[in-house]
Amino acid sequence: MKKILMVLTSVSELGAGGEPTGYNVAEAAHPWKVFRDSGHFVDFASIKGGQPPQDTVDTDDPIQVQFTQDETTRAGLYNTARVEVVDPDQYDAIYLVGGHGTMWDFPNNEFLQKLIGTVYNSGGIVGAVCHGPAGLLDVELHHGIKLLSGKDVAVFTNDEEVAVGKDKIIPFSLADKLVEQGANHIAADD
Repeated sequence: MKKILMVLTSVSELGAGGEPTGYNVAEAAHPWKVFRDSGHFVDFASIKGGQPPQDTVDTDDPIQVQFTQDETTRAGLYNTARVEVVDPDQYDAIYLVGGHGTMWDFPNNEFLQKLIGTVYNSGGIVGAVCHGPAGLLDVELHHGIKLLSGKDVAVFTNDEEVAVGKDKIIPFSLADKLVEQGANHIAADD
């Protein structure tokens, strides 16, 4: 049985405006279901530990409902480990869940960078969705090359940020920053 670590934001408000945020429930629930249905063990961690803030749950989505009502998952989300205390050797994969909050607490987090680098360097899988790739910024591999160098990525685009009215709130353009670090951003349709 493979062990997968899902990492969540600890940010509950967007910038100085105070708009509520948290991890994107759909972006956690749907991969969680795939991982669990495939027989993998799933753990949760967040930047600050404890119970991470979540955005709204779409009660019309049965997978989100299942995720939020599953007793094991609820227990895991009630008191997540801080990324700084997670042993990377325990995991075969790490998955960075999206949500706008990741733009504030995923980048420049040395513990998250080390966790990602260690899992990747030992042959593990690193995945991220939407704004989750903010955690991939500045991750260096054992040979000193940035993880993003030469990798194809797709993230929430600049046009999508404008469409949801977050372009003036977010601290930087994620798509642009990934390209600056050597990634090839391949945008899908908005």
